[in-house]
Amino acid sequence: MARDRILSARERPGDESTDAALRPQTVDEMVGQRAVLDKLGIAMEAAKKRGEPLEHILLDGPPGLGKTTLANVIAREMTGKAARITSGPSIPKQADLMALLTNLETGDILFVDEIHRLPTVVEEFLYPAMEDFRVDFTIEGGLSGRVVNFALRRFTLIGATTRAGMLSGALRDRFGHRYHLDFYGKDDLTTILHRSAAKLDLRSEQEALEEISARSRGTPRVANRLLKRVRDYAQVRGDGVLTFAVVREALEVQQVDALGLDELDRAFLTALIKVYGGGPAGIEALAATMGQERDTLEDMVEPYLLQIGFVIRTRQGRQATRDAYAHMNLPFDEPSTVASPDEPMLF
Repeated sequence: MARDRILSARERPGDESTDAALRPQTVDEMVGQRAVLDKLGIAMEAAKKRGEPLEHILLDGPPGLGKTTLANVIAREMTGKAARITSGPSIPKQADLMALLTNLETGDILFVDEIHRLPTVVEEFLYPAMEDFRVDFTIEGGLSGRVVNFALRRFTLIGATTRAGMLSGALRDRFGHRYHLDFYGKDDLTTILHRSAAKLDLRSEQEALEEISARSRGTPRVANRLLKRVRDYAQVRGDGVLTFAVVREALEVQQVDALGLDELDRAFLTALIKVYGGGPAGIEALAATMGQERDTLEDMVEPYLLQIGFVIRTRQGRQATRDAYAHMNLPFDEPSTVASPDEPMLF
């Protein structure tokens, strides 16, 4: 199944137990995202000096870059305990949010993942809680219903989203701090892999970890997942030591190539180039040709191909670039016209 692919940056069942042990616990252990951490460090220090909770924080960026980890680090730095964690789809009714809010102590951190997926009625219920630390809750329904004003303790809401454009302006404006998380560079990913290998009690060569980081799509979650798959291979087919040769062999078995593309990425490029002549082609047509869901291609395949410049989006659809042809070892025919990637897309 495409959704279980090893290179997916989405969290999967079974990730939680091992990933939790690999996650940094303090700001000093965090790697990368220096601009965000510098600004956040100033905000936390200022809040501590004033003896106040932090203003609400919005974290946006692709999945797997450490938004949940950062929320827990902030919570430990500010309160000495982990954040209260939930997600937008887990709060379908106002009563569910009410239960969370009334159980918060002063200064507590409430982390809402996928906050863009909050139902509108719940989102609007959240506005006075964020601004005035109070909520108006209906005790009973019908004609006998009573609206009671509940005062809340001052808390900090940390919202995380992979689709900042889907947030309403009203919700976005209620966050005092807004930070965007970028993909990680190879050096930062190698540092993360060194720490993860040490926590997993693995012996490894520098060159081997660099090879894993180069194929990790700029994403720590993917890097740690690949490290665990390479560990399995080294223990079964080798002596348990992660060498460059072992890493190359293990990732070849996993069908992850030198740029971090797997069979689904290559199937996308193959369909675009061979079936549609390099494009432009609509995403619905590509999904039908590949036998995949449109959401799978948009959320799990396209972002990385766009990031590395193998695909561009045009008004007519998706179009493969010269680099994509070269990577797939296919001859490139110069298109008669090249559509502008800045024009609106045709779906």
